[in-house]
Amino acid sequence: MTEPGPFSPRTRREARVAAERASSAPRTLARHARGRRAARLRTIFAVAASAALLFGGAGAVTAAVAGGVITEGAAVSAPDPVETSSEPSPSIDAMIQAMPVEGLPSPTMDATTAGRALCDDPAFTQVLASGGDGAVIAAAGGAEAFRSAVAAGAAPCIALGDPNRTWVVVNKQRPFSPIDFGPSPLALPEGVKSLSGGELRADAATALSAMIGAAREAGVGDLAMESGYRSYSTQQSTYRGHVRDRGVAGADLVSARPGFSEHQSGLGADVVACDTSGCGSLDDLAATPQGAWVAAHAWEHGWIVRYTDGRTDVTGYLPEPWHLRYVGPELARAYHDGGWTTLEEFFGLPAAPGYAS
Repeated sequence: MTEPGPFSPRTRREARVAAERASSAPRTLARHARGRRAARLRTIFAVAASAALLFGGAGAVTAAVAGGVITEGAAVSAPDPVETSSEPSPSIDAMIQAMPVEGLPSPTMDATTAGRALCDDPAFTQVLASGGDGAVIAAAGGAEAFRSAVAAGAAPCIALGDPNRTWVVVNKQRPFSPIDFGPSPLALPEGVKSLSGGELRADAATALSAMIGAAREAGVGDLAMESGYRSYSTQQSTYRGHVRDRGVAGADLVSARPGFSEHQSGLGADVVACDTSGCGSLDDLAATPQGAWVAAHAWEHGWIVRYTDGRTDVTGYLPEPWHLRYVGPELARAYHDGGWTTLEEFFGLPAAPGYAS
């Protein structure tokens, strides 16, 4: 085959094509460069718009769009400068970190929701059905969570009328069920004088021993239990004696009717101060070092002073600084820390100044 000459039609055509390709290469590269630049600018714009939405709302996004429109193959127009500062602009991370915590949304749950969730939780209801009082309170999230759910009326699975629980509430509106309930097991507090020979529920007996032992170690003197558990029939005799001496109205201020006494739960203890010459009366306790110590420290051992001064309108009883009620260490701490003075208010119950009939 004959090779084409330098001026043949074929040679001239190939030269023209090569020249056109050479002249179009810069334009192709420019288009590719503009495409890459536009892609980068679109990414920057998206980040800026996100930041504007986060910190300035929709108005800031609108301003960002209006201030700089990006089009394929066109120059980027920027908003007119307003004020310039020599200070460097904070990064988005820095701005997020600087946002006040209260400005960020957070989930909330009211006591009703929490209580319903508590009673709907199979793990909790299993502990409630078979566990001890301390385990139940722990499963509820602690004493305050337990108390607040009950007080809000949001934990119907927790029965304040169950006489086998340390959280039982017995007052003039809330009798025992059954009316002649008796606790078990009972025990004498070890190392404690029991003037009437009464016992307490076993866990309360252990706690009373610890409390009185702590009072001795603190150097305030000795204490004795004047009265502990009283059966339904014993309370009948006790209340009848007060009615004979004071009348019904007077008796109701100082003694519970049978079936309504905390002593019947085995969780109530009347204590008196003792010294080398013997033990004083119930009325003497408040004026003794032991009485002051009990008022300040009984909660540390799971006890509360049940009938305090100025709360007869809620409890229905005159002040009894000697009458202690065992509620367990967890609830006693919550009671003390919350500044509560009646179990009724602690658990969100109505006042019980008198009997229904």
